[in-house]
Amino acid sequence: MLELKHLGHRYPHATAPALADVSLAVPRGCVLGLLGPNGAGKTTLISHLSGALAVQSGEILIDGQTLQQVRAKTPTRIAVAPQDQAFYSMLTVAENLACFAAASRLSGARKRERIDACMRFSQLESFAGVRADRLSGGLKRRLNLAIALLPEPELMLFDEPTVGVDPQSRAFILDAIKSLAQTGAAVIYASHYMEEIEAIADRVAILDHGRVLREGSLDDLLSRSAMLLTLAADGLDVEMLSRFGTVEQGAAQWRIHLNPGSGPGPVLAALEASGIAVRHAEFGRHDLEQLFMALTHRSLRD
Repeated sequence: MLELKHLGHRYPHATAPALADVSLAVPRGCVLGLLGPNGAGKTTLISHLSGALAVQSGEILIDGQTLQQVRAKTPTRIAVAPQDQAFYSMLTVAENLACFAAASRLSGARKRERIDACMRFSQLESFAGVRADRLSGGLKRRLNLAIALLPEPELMLFDEPTVGVDPQSRAFILDAIKSLAQTGAAVIYASHYMEEIEAIADRVAILDHGRVLREGSLDDLLSRSAMLLTLAADGLDVEMLSRFGTVEQGAAQWRIHLNPGSGPGPVLAALEASGIAVRHAEFGRHDLEQLFMALTHRSLRD
């Protein structure tokens, strides 16, 4: 449904591009999890898809038509549920939905039907008469969601939609987003929370410095990374372990990214032969967070 081809963008006076040769595809029924440290290009990408930024280079296609053509003809095919509040604080929940339904060109029975449906979907019926500024953080996120869904968009963009909400509201929002894809929408979900991406994403794209570092299904991404052996023992050193793979020394444990085709057996056998007693050993593939940190080199970002 959505296809990005070699998308590039550089802000005025910037020394480096915000996006550089980004190519992605998101079919209907798919949640694409978008991961990246601060400054990676996630918000710039969302801004392009929402129409807030014009395309400088490359293409954005919706069912083979350019994004500009689609937005000119049917702008409500694309909706954004942003991190910030996207409603009128002084209006009630029902008044906000009525206002944004009208802005989405809904009227008459269709307008009432969509307001009722979105109120039910977001479980806001008992808060219909409550002013938006008096809602809890989780309820405000659910109001954002209800507003975004009013015109029944085909492409949904979520930019950090669970920041600052309680665990119950977070679980509700994640389940709701997953259900949107299951009914046929294409969803892009940008988040810093690895566990959220692992919970709902069908595919994952990791961005950094405006480029796609890895993209694919979660299983595919993790299967391409090295096997990881984590050890806790006295007497370990880099020289002893480095012949088995790339070594990282932590405060309490050592991590060995094993050479291709290797397993933990030779490492443990070598340690036993050297008289080293292993207190703890854990073996498996990287998880998403470990892959993310390895690709983005663990550096802090402003």
